[in-house]
Amino acid sequence: MSDPPASVRRVTSTTVKRADRTARPPFRCSECGWTATKWVGRCGECQAWGTVTEDVGPGGGAPRTVATAPTRAPARPIDQIDVETARARPTGVDELDRVLGGGIVPGAVVLLAGEPGVGKSTLLLDVAARAARTGRRVLYVTGEESSAQVRLRAGRIEALDPQLLLADETDLATVLGHIEQVQPDLLVLDSVQTIASAAIEGTAGGVAQVREVTAAVIAAAKSRDMPVVLVGHVTKDGSVAGPRTLEHLVDVVCQFEGERHSRLRMLRATKNRYGPTDEVGCFDLSERGIVGLADPSGLFVSQAQQPVPGTCLTVTLEGRRPLATEVQALVAPSAVPNPRRTTSGIDSSRLAMVLAVLQRRLGARLADQDVYVSTVGGARVVEPAADLALALAAVSSRENVALPRGLVAVGEVGLAGEIRTVSGVSRRLAEAARLGFTRAIVPAGALDGFTAPDGISVVTASDLAQAVGAVGM
Repeated sequence: MSDPPASVRRVTSTTVKRADRTARPPFRCSECGWTATKWVGRCGECQAWGTVTEDVGPGGGAPRTVATAPTRAPARPIDQIDVETARARPTGVDELDRVLGGGIVPGAVVLLAGEPGVGKSTLLLDVAARAARTGRRVLYVTGEESSAQVRLRAGRIEALDPQLLLADETDLATVLGHIEQVQPDLLVLDSVQTIASAAIEGTAGGVAQVREVTAAVIAAAKSRDMPVVLVGHVTKDGSVAGPRTLEHLVDVVCQFEGERHSRLRMLRATKNRYGPTDEVGCFDLSERGIVGLADPSGLFVSQAQQPVPGTCLTVTLEGRRPLATEVQALVAPSAVPNPRRTTSGIDSSRLAMVLAVLQRRLGARLADQDVYVSTVGGARVVEPAADLALALAAVSSRENVALPRGLVAVGEVGLAGEIRTVSGVSRRLAEAARLGFTRAIVPAGALDGFTAPDGISVVTASDLAQAVGAVGM
């Protein structure tokens, strides 16, 4: 048999090469799971260097899942589905229930992420102990600490109960074996990045390992109606570590935040299939454990007996929750050609804009002054509603005149010196009245449609000049 012509051989060779390129596994980022058809030095999603490697996962071929697998339950009309199994059950921690939407739903998988040392393990150990005290069996699997270390922490925060079972494991098959043996009503896995499966190549915490571990745990949770809480690490920029599919697989994603040198901790839900994502839970972390704060405003307000120049109170909104926050400013003559602008808890660019408006629109001499601005209690103010309080505090310090006692200021300052209205003024004023404030300055038109709460006198101002005149400066 004669050989095929050269043109046929070239076409066949080209077709084979194209097929090889198509069948070649894509390249994947080990940090975020971003894929590419060829190797690159820098990830196009998370911008990390040297993390894109060839994905050598399971081989191709026909799919292993067949359509003849038996079903767990037959399909039923939607109006015959029992909804009681999807009711949220309280965890015993009111601030956590607030964020979750009333509690944790059976079969739900919650991912709790946060920086190291923020208090994730302490919070979940307290939640596990409270659930155990109600008669539910809880399995706490730790992959980062030994059982003895967790036992010491549980003794310190009084989280000991016979129904709380502890295991220190890092193998996925062993963890699933514990679930089969214990049959828990609640599973806490600390953390998902420390568990690895022997059936998947790669180290624990890798993209393939995190996907496999999460998928296996979710399958166990859904088949048993067992709620699961997974602890997750975060990257340098504060986002959840691991592939982006991790956040899509779970039902709830919560972020646990807090400054290292502050006792205040805040819990936010960035994804919640069973409740709102605009609620915030506040906690107080101390050596004895972590306690929910139903009224955290006391942490953000100083306890000075007499009014001090350079301080002004405002009410910020964390989600739907109003929090009274004290803004402090110190204006002093500068000894250097370039005056300092130092902030703590306030956006530095926001401070620069407010100072520029004060100098241009009110004629305040601040170009040769050092300005230091801070919040009380480690609070972080990011919304523009605190602009008016920041401006009044700076003017008060510059003139060395204290603001009236019991005053709260809410409003956004524009570049033209006008005071713009902000959202949630009624909730802010209600919180101010509850805390005992007697006077408030709000933007003009903010009271349209509702009346001010009893016990608080409200003054409206359309620009900074009116606001400064209303406080007698």
